[in-house]
Amino acid sequence: MSALRNTDYRGKVMILVTGSAGFIGANFVLDWLAQHDGIVIGLDKLTYAGNLENLVSLKDDPRHIFVRGDIGDAGLVGKLLAQYHPCAVINFAAESHVDRSIHGPEDFIQTNIVGTFHLLEAARAYWSGLAEPEKTGFRFLHVSTDEVYGSLAKDEPAFGETHRYEPNSPYSASKAASDHLVRAYHHTYGLPVLTTNCSNNYGPYHFPEKLIPLMIVNALAGKPLPVYGDGQQIRDWLYVKDHCAAIRCVLEKGRLGETYNIGGWNEKANLDIVHTVCALLDELRPRSDGKSYSEQITFVTDRPGHDRRYAIDARKIENELGWKPAETFETGIRKTVRWYLDNQNWVSNVQSGAYRQWVEKNYAERG
Repeated sequence: MSALRNTDYRGKVMILVTGSAGFIGANFVLDWLAQHDGIVIGLDKLTYAGNLENLVSLKDDPRHIFVRGDIGDAGLVGKLLAQYHPCAVINFAAESHVDRSIHGPEDFIQTNIVGTFHLLEAARAYWSGLAEPEKTGFRFLHVSTDEVYGSLAKDEPAFGETHRYEPNSPYSASKAASDHLVRAYHHTYGLPVLTTNCSNNYGPYHFPEKLIPLMIVNALAGKPLPVYGDGQQIRDWLYVKDHCAAIRCVLEKGRLGETYNIGGWNEKANLDIVHTVCALLDELRPRSDGKSYSEQITFVTDRPGHDRRYAIDARKIENELGWKPAETFETGIRKTVRWYLDNQNWVSNVQSGAYRQWVEKNYAERG
């Protein structure tokens, strides 16, 4: 039975989305409500990257119920589950920036490991008390990352779902631990879980500390475009709305206890990404002096333990569930650059003092 058939709350499908004000979580909520006449309970701690402006279009939408809170607050999560009776929990809540995990790993341990544990415990208690058919229909979907698999050599095959875990940063290690907890709760307690491991996302509402939005924001501000090392670190790039569609597909049709890798089939070197962004800005918002934004590229000292290559083999989700990305990198990156150009107020508002201090701390000493 699909988890999406439970309609106990006012005749509507109810889902609980954690990390709902973050980049991927907010995109998921917006896409979900654009396609479903159900109710989303959003839970977010609203740390630096959780931004309610991402969800401002839902401010007066009765289908969106937002609660500020921590997944590590088991009492709060249990209360929400009991009150709203959702048929699924989709867990996006995570500390997710590698550089921040290097500077301050404790927050990553607390949120990604301890927080996931408390969320699983609350979900297990709730699920155990459900009657049929709601119990059979319930799903716990955990959103993770390809970084848990470690780094690939240039000629190695892409990460499959059975690839050995070899995390190399405090961030990826904390996500690997959370993945193992989710797996254990399925095998030990029977909790109906699903796990997805995605490649690098890009698109609207991305906090401007990550590569693509940072390059756009800095380019327009006339600032240096900092590229780590030689810029030849390779990542697989996935447009965020394709990721959201894949998660909906896994939630609807995924086999319990299984992991599904989600990728965009777009392996690109970081330096190539930066040049692509510069070329689009040259076209869409040329510099006043007629020069290319690429002249602002600055190479800075590489970060410690920087993984050289990630790549996702997404054949399993395509073969079993019928999903594949709708966007090419060329179409997705153009939409992304255009969104940032059209939403400068969002960019200005998200650039708080704390954000500016972070960028200064991370890059000032790398020149």
